Amino acid sequence: MTKRITFTQEPITGTVRELPGLKIVRVNNTLQEETWDYMVREYHYLGYQKMIGPRVKYLVFTDDKPIAAISYNQASLTLGVREEYIGWDPTEKKRLLPYLVNNNRFLILPWVRVKNLASHLLSASLKMLKQDWLSLYGRTPYMVETFVDLNRNKGICYRAANWAYLGQTKGYTKVGKAFVYHGDPKGVYIYVLDKKFLRLIEQNRASRNRTLKTADRERLIMMLQTPDWNPAILEEAGITPENVGKIADLLLDHIGLYRECFGREKQFVHAACYIKGLLSDLERKSVEPIALRYAQTEKEVRNMQYFTQQGAWDDAKMLAIYQKQLSGAIAGAGADPDAMITVDGSCMPKKGNESVGVARQYCGRLGKVDNCQEGVYIGYSGEKGYGLINTRLYMPEKWFGDDYEERRKKCGVPDDLEFKTKPTIAGEMLAEAISSGLFPARWVGVDGGYGADQAFLDSLPEGMLYFADIPKNTMFFASMPEVAVPPYKGKGRIPTLPKPSFTPMGAESFAANPCVKWERTYLGEGAKGSIYSDTACVRAIESRDGLPGNEIWLYMRRLSDGSLKYSISNAPADTPKSVLDAQATKRWPIEQCFEECKSQLGMDHCESRSWNSWHRHMFLVFVAFLFVLQLRILFKKDKPILTFAQAQRLVVAAFSGAANTILEAIKIVAYYLRQNYFAYLSHKKHTEAIFAAT
Repeated sequence: MTKRITFTQEPITGTVRELPGLKIVRVNNTLQEETWDYMVREYHYLGYQKMIGPRVKYLVFTDDKPIAAISYNQASLTLGVREEYIGWDPTEKKRLLPYLVNNNRFLILPWVRVKNLASHLLSASLKMLKQDWLSLYGRTPYMVETFVDLNRNKGICYRAANWAYLGQTKGYTKVGKAFVYHGDPKGVYIYVLDKKFLRLIEQNRASRNRTLKTADRERLIMMLQTPDWNPAILEEAGITPENVGKIADLLLDHIGLYRECFGREKQFVHAACYIKGLLSDLERKSVEPIALRYAQTEKEVRNMQYFTQQGAWDDAKMLAIYQKQLSGAIAGAGADPDAMITVDGSCMPKKGNESVGVARQYCGRLGKVDNCQEGVYIGYSGEKGYGLINTRLYMPEKWFGDDYEERRKKCGVPDDLEFKTKPTIAGEMLAEAISSGLFPARWVGVDGGYGADQAFLDSLPEGMLYFADIPKNTMFFASMPEVAVPPYKGKGRIPTLPKPSFTPMGAESFAANPCVKWERTYLGEGAKGSIYSDTACVRAIESRDGLPGNEIWLYMRRLSDGSLKYSISNAPADTPKSVLDAQATKRWPIEQCFEECKSQLGMDHCESRSWNSWHRHMFLVFVAFLFVLQLRILFKKDKPILTFAQAQRLVVAAFSGAANTILEAIKIVAYYLRQNYFAYLSHKKHTEAIFAAT
């Protein structure tokens, strides 16, 4: 019997660097393994009985006191979001699954409160894991996965350690040889340890040629395409070898609309080449691979780089033509009277510091603060479709300091450019879009970064209604308080400032109030059938610097992971809840634009460092996106039937000009249409059964 370590439970605080003698020790088959077992059994919410199969256990010590326990064992046999992410076939999975590992326990003792300790230990233990797994089991792991109970935490330490979030489990567990539904789905995070395995994943992704699912993908309304299938559907929608063969000519006509924007014919040829490259099946869609594929000479790489950086373009005219074409496609005659102009930002991670606008700032894609560029975008969302209207690069304030003067010159930043906040940039683009008359909309939808800026919401054009996401700690009054200067109590400073008769409370308090009526709400059709969500809305009074402001709607929605999302709207008090329900979904399409433009068109592949290159890359991505959008609208039955990725597959096939390639692409599209349709019906039936039961 080994001697058990006694825990003093004295608080341990500070930073990782301040911990004396911090070390991670592998304890498999050592005297310290009993300490590991005891700690996890007593302090981990899942407890501990016994691990079967390959495993590695680590104890973390500071000054020889154990403060944390970590373990890894064999990966799950079946995991839906993982299989979707990797894209392997059954043979590949059988061969490679033994090289996947699961982080099945991670415990930091409850009296240890050290900033960034969790992410530090995750990173450090992964470095040890590669060698330890090899020495114990004769193979180096390729990838690590873990499950996070999202009702307990959000996996912030995994995000901080650069793990990727894939989605949720389906809520089943294996009991004997059967899978039993336990109704408690977990969040799935992964970390790729081997670059060769990462390349395999990317190759599988390229071969599928479709957009991967994100954590929120299941909630996106498919505003253009609703799954449908019958044996004659392709012919009914006009998707025949003859029509697909004409796509290349349609693209030339589409690009030809912009010919007058370029100073010389050669520059127009470069633009056509660039757009073709964005629509192609190239893995990387920056200047060099596009030039090598379609210009076919190394000399043209430099020419195209000059073309994007310093070529004589009429950028304003190009944007005007694009916006007119986009308006005709989705916002013209018969446009949705309740259409929405959406505002959002999108970040592009960057390794270096020399690219225009790069700074350490919060990057939603990474889920943490890191080096990135951020663009401010406005989009349009209505019954006929969605698209991006305009964008501008956000320049952090430090870029306007004297120490950045040389860098601004190298990046070609306009001399007259002044620092503007993201809400200011968004407000200017909104005003331009609304005044153009091309995008009639009654609503403006914004994410939490803009919804938290009351000055931005106040600056919206008169008559516009907003639906704005807000942080959960936003304060409100449940009713209008009386405001007066408090009476003097005879001690201290004499009050001079007015105060409300009662204090405001956070949005979370409204959600927890038992008097608030929650209801299961149908929000529309998505990739997995009907979308339902628990929603509630109440009238509340804004808190502005602790004083009452305007009366607004507070709209609350429970997401599929159990978390709550909060939004506000200045819609009139007599607005039906169904109208707010509809607007709650209208902001999603701008996120879908980002996903499609990044995964299919290389929106985040711009490698040039200049101001011009960034904006011109974005505008050319917009033009390519619009072409695919128009194809989707062209190939329709009652509604367009193609997803973005399916339409792009036909474009790539048309580039080849080969009849057999076009026929093969049509067969693949037919296969996915059929598969998506039956999957949609299955999910729809399952979802509606759950709705009926609740």
